[in-house]
Amino acid sequence: MRNKKGYNAERELFHILWDNGWAVVRAAGSGSAREPSCDLIAGKKTTKKRYAIEVKVTKKTSKYFDKKQIIELNYFCEVFGLKPLIAIKFNRKGWFFFSPNKLKDCGKNLKISLEEAKKCGKNLKEFLK
Repeated sequence: MRNKKGYNAERELFHILWDNGWAVVRAAGSGSAREPSCDLIAGKKTTKKRYAIEVKVTKKTSKYFDKKQIIELNYFCEVFGLKPLIAIKFNRKGWFFFSPNKLKDCGKNLKISLEEAKKCGKNLKEFLK
C-alpha cells in the first residue's frame, strides 16, 4: 500500500509540473536500484531551474528519511549537475518543496515536520512561480 501511495504522488506531481510548463521525467524503479537515483527529474528553461526530486507523501505531521537515501540523492545531483529537491505532500495540507539540507538530523534518520516545511520550503503555488 505504501508503494502505491508513493507512486500515485510521483505521478500527481509529474502531471502538475508538465501542466505548468516544466519538462519532467519519472525515474522508473527509483528506490529499488543499487545505484543512486531520484524519483523525478524536472526542469524549466525560462527559470533555468533543473532538479532531481525525491517525492514523498505522508498522513502524519512529520516525515522521516533514511540518511543513505539523502546522501545518494545528493551524490546523484553532484554527478548529474542538478539541484536536489525534496517534494512532500502532507495529506490535506498540500505540497511543500525544499532543499535536503533543511532536514533535521535525528541520529539514525533525518526528519522534517509540516511546520518546518512551511517555514523553510515553498508551497506548490510558490514553487511554480
